Amino acid sequence: MDIFKDHINLFALGAALVIVVLTVSMSSSLFKAMRERTNSKDVLYDNGHQFDGIAESVNNIPSGWIICFLIAITWGIWYIFFGYPLFNYSQIGEYNKEVAQYNRSFETRWKNLHGKDLEQMGQGIFLVQCSQCHGLEATGLDNTARNLVSWGKEAGIIEIIKQGSMGLNYQAGEMPPLEMSDEDAKAVASFVMAKISEVKHTSYPQLVQKGETIFANMCAGCHGVDGKGQEGMAVNLAHYGTQVFLKEILDKGKKGHIGEMPSFAYRHFNDTQVRALAHYIQSLRGEE
Repeated sequence: MDIFKDHINLFALGAALVIVVLTVSMSSSLFKAMRERTNSKDVLYDNGHQFDGIAESVNNIPSGWIICFLIAITWGIWYIFFGYPLFNYSQIGEYNKEVAQYNRSFETRWKNLHGKDLEQMGQGIFLVQCSQCHGLEATGLDNTARNLVSWGKEAGIIEIIKQGSMGLNYQAGEMPPLEMSDEDAKAVASFVMAKISEVKHTSYPQLVQKGETIFANMCAGCHGVDGKGQEGMAVNLAHYGTQVFLKEILDKGKKGHIGEMPSFAYRHFNDTQVRALAHYIQSLRGEE
């Protein structure tokens, strides 16, 4: 960044220097006046405390200080609400415009990307943005981060049933671990993936009907009978495994059982990139 090409930032720098000069000058004159008046009759009150020739006294606030203070406050209000960034050029604003323009161009060029090409794009995004924590194979580096191989699949739901879930801050609160057998948990997971999630695929179709009954008894209280989270009360399971759910996690971040995943909202992922990343994660296959 070249600060001298941005007149708002340049003005801010000049104003800051003026404030520093005025502060030093005013402080110097005030200290000098305090020393001169320590023993004078102009002192309204002296409690006997002295340090380095300066007495603790009660006097009227200097008019020069009040004027400088009011000028600083007025300038601050103008700078925040009018000078920057609402009505003038700024490098941050220019950057945001360039990012938005690039995203529109990116979306137009790649919006019809499908299949293996979409998966390869998602893999590239994952390797650059996610692999540092989740590992090159997305397995979570020995439980130091979420194992994404199981995310968006029955295995991920089973893990949540067994371990509980936290960190997305829904009104219903954190989800505790549920007392459920392995077979029942697999049945619930198959029902969610086959009937509720927009993925509409399960590896255990024979367990869907059983899972529907268990879900109605143990899960519908928070997620609703349709699994859509009762208008934000809990996670909308219809989005589980999709780019909508992934986008929510990327934007919010997550404080889970393992650790804290920061928000990636500042990365400005566009819809195509999130779709590609979700597609790549869905393509991962671990041990069945």
